[in-house]
Amino acid sequence: MRQGHLPYGYRIVDGMAVIDEVQAAQVRGIFEAYLSGKGYVDAARSVGLEMYHSSVKRMLQTRHYLGDDFYPAIISQETFDAAEAERLRRIEYWGRKWDKKPKVQKPIPTSFRLGAVAQKYKDPYKQAAYAYSLIESGE
Repeated sequence: MRQGHLPYGYRIVDGMAVIDEVQAAQVRGIFEAYLSGKGYVDAARSVGLEMYHSSVKRMLQTRHYLGDDFYPAIISQETFDAAEAERLRRIEYWGRKWDKKPKVQKPIPTSFRLGAVAQKYKDPYKQAAYAYSLIESGE
């Protein structure tokens, strides 16, 4: 049997995932409501579920609903693809698409220098902190 979280719309019977028809109807309803223009939370509310924005988004991106070796299909590939296309369209429309910035490679310092130790402390921790503050990168 598979380990992990069981997606909404399924239940386990004799070690196999089967469709919970009441929940599956809600899943289909969320997809339909979202595709008709409702937001994530409103789409969930339209089928009687109180869910967070991120939970509905994750549900709309759950590929298990298409069916696989363990889960029977709840929605069609066309519905799934349409919901994903709509999600991307809304991201673009609302200006919420952020391209990842390339990482700037900083050179790793390979040499260091220690400035002159001008102060002496009785507390060895203070002395160590002071000495570490004098270390400068050689590059």
